[in-house]
Amino acid sequence: MRGKKSAIVLAVALAALAAQPLWAVRVGQAAPDFTGTDTHGATHRLSDYHGKFVVLEWQNRGCPYTRKHYDSGNMQRLQKEWTARGVIWLTIISSAPGKQGYMDASQANAYFQQMHAASTAVLLDPQGTIGHLYDAKTTPEIYIIDPQGALIYEGAIDNRPTPDPSSLEGATNYLDLALTEAMAGKPVTMPATRPYGCSVKYADEP
Repeated sequence: MRGKKSAIVLAVALAALAAQPLWAVRVGQAAPDFTGTDTHGATHRLSDYHGKFVVLEWQNRGCPYTRKHYDSGNMQRLQKEWTARGVIWLTIISSAPGKQGYMDASQANAYFQQMHAASTAVLLDPQGTIGHLYDAKTTPEIYIIDPQGALIYEGAIDNRPTPDPSSLEGATNYLDLALTEAMAGKPVTMPATRPYGCSVKYADEP
């Protein structure tokens, strides 16, 4: 009986391990390198930006939580503020074809122009390669990488997990906080938070 229980425990453990991404990115560790193509056909490698702070923002234009930040102009404000200070901001769309938030290059260019977005580049990830590499779960979800290539923040954009735009007033913006502290040479006081929003619409997402 004990042997049977041990076998069951082992099977459950192996199944849980198999469900994890090949690279379970963790704060404090080196961020996994990747290559992505933007909406203008240019190639971007994370390693190209070694020596700079990099923000990865997962996006889905159909998600009400994402719309809160774009329709209000909050995301664009953040993009403009931080890219002006030398931060590389990569917006990533991991929605699969036929899923909510999917856009081809021309659709994405039109949308982000309409939104007056100011990220460094918008990367199209319809196969979910980058999304799965980082185990991105929601839109929006934020990752911040320091100039040495280490992940220093992962999680929600702020502390108001609601699609209501009025919640932006008085919210604690974790992205602002992490970048302000890190750029001042201070440790990030909130290096990881629970992300909120819509699930990333991968091809294998129901």
